[in-house]
Amino acid sequence: MKLENKVAIVTGGASGIGKAIAKKYIEEGAAAVVICDVNEEKLQQTAAELNVYASEAGLPGKAQAYIVHIGNKEETEAMVQAAAAEYGRIDILVNNAGITRDAQFYKMTDDQFDAVIDVNLRGNYYITKAVLPHMMEKNYGKIVHLASVSAYNGNFGQSNYAASKAALMGMARVQSRELGKYNINVNCIAPGTIFTEMYAAVPEEVREKKKATIPLKRYGTPEDVANLATFLASEDSSYITGQTITIDGGRN
Repeated sequence: MKLENKVAIVTGGASGIGKAIAKKYIEEGAAAVVICDVNEEKLQQTAAELNVYASEAGLPGKAQAYIVHIGNKEETEAMVQAAAAEYGRIDILVNNAGITRDAQFYKMTDDQFDAVIDVNLRGNYYITKAVLPHMMEKNYGKIVHLASVSAYNGNFGQSNYAASKAALMGMARVQSRELGKYNINVNCIAPGTIFTEMYAAVPEEVREKKKATIPLKRYGTPEDVANLATFLASEDSSYITGQTITIDGGRN
């Protein structure tokens, strides 16, 4: 029970990596995991699944769903205030929500660029700003930003996405310096290719070719990322801050 009685917020929690993190936090004893997303149907389904799972496993925690577009400052702040009022504190924030709008740079539209920056970077800024007063008041907090190896590799067609994820790494370094005196740890996770429902739609031939370039000869799973996100949210990582940890099977 590494997260016993903790209250966490996980953005983009309806599916994939966010859902796996929320489930792992409940398994590790979190009192509440607030999951937010824009996909209402998937979000409500995930919250229901997690609550049934917790009940059947005899776990004390619960999942609570909020329909939020984190690029909307008012929606984001309202969700944080509601969660803090209900649970009395916010111990952990996982900034997982993110989108892609891929295009070669010279073909990229302003709308494609702005959409990615609004969610991946500006949304992260809004929710972190909203959460920090609650962590600073308690003199405790764990913040985990989901970056990407695209920030290192410059994946083709992802100048907007790579820029947003590289920005998170830089922002985490600054935040770690500013917030250390409040006992708040801030770190990034940079996943490689993680086999989610979205990636399953990639043609098998393409998937197999890429898998051959990974030293561990397999794709990562959402649970792999969730295990790392649990470590960074627990006291096991109490002396780690300002870091970006790559989880990609050794490809980078």
